[in-house]
Amino acid sequence: MLQTVGEWIWWDRLWLPGNLSWSALEDKEGRVYAKVSHLYASLPCALCLLVVRYLFERYFATPLANLWGIRDKIRLPAEQNPILEKYFCSQTRVPPQADVWSLCKKTGWPERRVQVWFRRRRNQERPGLRKRFSEASWRCAFYLFAFFGGILALYDKPWVYNLREVWAGFPKQSLLPSQYWYYMLEMGFYLSLVFSLTFDVKRKDFKEQVIHHMATLTLLSFSWISNFVRIGTLVMVVHDSSDILLEGAKVFNYATWHQTANGIFVVFAVVFMVTRLIIFPFWLIHCTWVYPLELYPAFFGYYFFNVMLLVLQLLHLYWAALILRMVYKFIFTQLEGDDRSDKEEDDSDPPIERNHKPSHMNGSGARGRANGH
Repeated sequence: MLQTVGEWIWWDRLWLPGNLSWSALEDKEGRVYAKVSHLYASLPCALCLLVVRYLFERYFATPLANLWGIRDKIRLPAEQNPILEKYFCSQTRVPPQADVWSLCKKTGWPERRVQVWFRRRRNQERPGLRKRFSEASWRCAFYLFAFFGGILALYDKPWVYNLREVWAGFPKQSLLPSQYWYYMLEMGFYLSLVFSLTFDVKRKDFKEQVIHHMATLTLLSFSWISNFVRIGTLVMVVHDSSDILLEGAKVFNYATWHQTANGIFVVFAVVFMVTRLIIFPFWLIHCTWVYPLELYPAFFGYYFFNVMLLVLQLLHLYWAALILRMVYKFIFTQLEGDDRSDKEEDDSDPPIERNHKPSHMNGSGARGRANGH
């Protein structure tokens, strides 16, 4: 049964155009083609990048944070309370008002004290400024390295300047060493991001980031297997160009170099709009949607690849809306940090609560003050 399923999954008609078969992509006459077995190299590459990241953050990002005086905010710890801790861990971090009143009865605490406890407990879960700085520094360094690596691999290739050359001789296009290493580096990086999701900084667009990573890995894997390598390298270099600026703006913002961060952010916004909303859909997706049909009739792999590109484009539109909102704040109000980040909450205990802690049963007094806070 497994053999039958495997034969169906790797059926030539699904992934290759025309009457071509996988035997046509076997190495011969000095030509080397991308193979499924090559993708296994992305796993050790991802593990190596995790080690490099650890070393980078410890021996470069941390000393740089010390040099620039980046410090974590001192947070007041939440009081020990098993009832609230159990509720926080098993139910929700932000209790509705009805649950707050119920917890007041169970703990014997006034409403304000329960609310302050949850604010402090949520703050304990948030990553510190130094962690965010280290993570942004690592991503900025990687994207910078990958972008210029991609430029070196592509600058002399004819398909960069004439997109019809992407499909010249497809799928019998020999694999170049520069393409192999560029792919393995990018796939290893995104795979490492999937591995580190549990301990990386979680932002408001966490779900969209997961979808992006999975769509990217699926696209890279499929484009490698079906020898869509030329267009794959173009997609990667276009994405990396704006990611450098985004992470660089975060680095300088965390270091409180706000004017520098704002300047880089403006450049990032322009580059993002040009690369993700103009070049990507009207050049690259057009290249994959129109030009192949001039050579072969549509096949499943053609539709699959273009649908995955459209998924990425929908994410680009979502992030473009966030960026435009941040640009609006930057121009008309005041922009502070990354709009996707989870903001620190005020966890101070007001003097009225420290000096006088009435029971929640004292009528509308304590509840009224809580509602008016």
